[in-house]
Amino acid sequence: MPSTKPRVVVTRKLPDAIETRMMELFDVQLNLDDKPMTKAQLIEAVAKADVLVPTVTDRIDAAILAQAGDQLRLIANYGTGVDHIDLASARQRGMTVTNTPDVLTEDTADMTMALFLAVSRRIAEGERVMRTGDWSGWSPTWMLGHRINGKRLGIIGMGRIGRAVARRARGFGMAVHYHNRKRVHESVENELEATYWESLDQMLARVDLVSVNCPHTPATYHLLSARRLQLLQPHSIIVNTARGEVIDENALTRMLEAGEIAGAGLDVFEHEPAVNPKLLALDNTVLLPHLGSATVEGRIDMGEKVLINIKTFVDGHKPPDRVLADVF
Repeated sequence: MPSTKPRVVVTRKLPDAIETRMMELFDVQLNLDDKPMTKAQLIEAVAKADVLVPTVTDRIDAAILAQAGDQLRLIANYGTGVDHIDLASARQRGMTVTNTPDVLTEDTADMTMALFLAVSRRIAEGERVMRTGDWSGWSPTWMLGHRINGKRLGIIGMGRIGRAVARRARGFGMAVHYHNRKRVHESVENELEATYWESLDQMLARVDLVSVNCPHTPATYHLLSARRLQLLQPHSIIVNTARGEVIDENALTRMLEAGEIAGAGLDVFEHEPAVNPKLLALDNTVLLPHLGSATVEGRIDMGEKVLINIKTFVDGHKPPDRVLADVF
């Protein structure tokens, strides 16, 4: 690292308080227009930056990293997920990659439960009826939904967010089931009253609700494939607040259209920001524009994590949030 202030390139607009502190600490290039950088702009950024601060909208692949200058030693990601960064290439080039864990956990878990309620109780449908002026009054048999109390919830990925979802689910009187790459400690299972399934297939066939909370990795791409989605019961509801690539979106859409799955709440999409037009036309879906972590508090906390990781690295120490391995 140079002895002067390190050159930090930030790819998107961050909260004002975070950008101000960055300006005080580092030699910073900000993105005031908040437009996603093009590939050419990302190549220019890695060629001159000592530290790159990307977000989920930036594809930092091997081709871009191949253009990086020798001075780029830290990629301080603004966000938890790092599937948009070629970690193997970064490590091969001696770069450290950090992220912002923990601070998004509660916000994302809240959104997961909100989506379960919205789909189960047909909240978005009801809201649309009100705005169109089509409501003619209360009826005992009109627009009936389903309660989530007493239902079995299957959580895919029992990391920080999966556990936060499980705690909320217990508060709603749901039975918690989970599938994870590794079984969690017995004390965690006891706290959450959670039932572990080594076989994802067996769990999917037995639960009423499914929450996707695992990262997108090569191992989890289309983890919920067309075959696995067919294992779900017709009354099942899926909520995804993780990554769109975990679900075969085309297969999910076909099953929702056919009524083979009761509903879905999606905050992420396989090819976002593009959304399958057929999904947009369905009443049994609630679709959100990647809002899981979109709270003022969460965004500031993310920025604070980035600041700490950069400052620690610049001072010659190991950043606290180094990405060491993908966990599922």
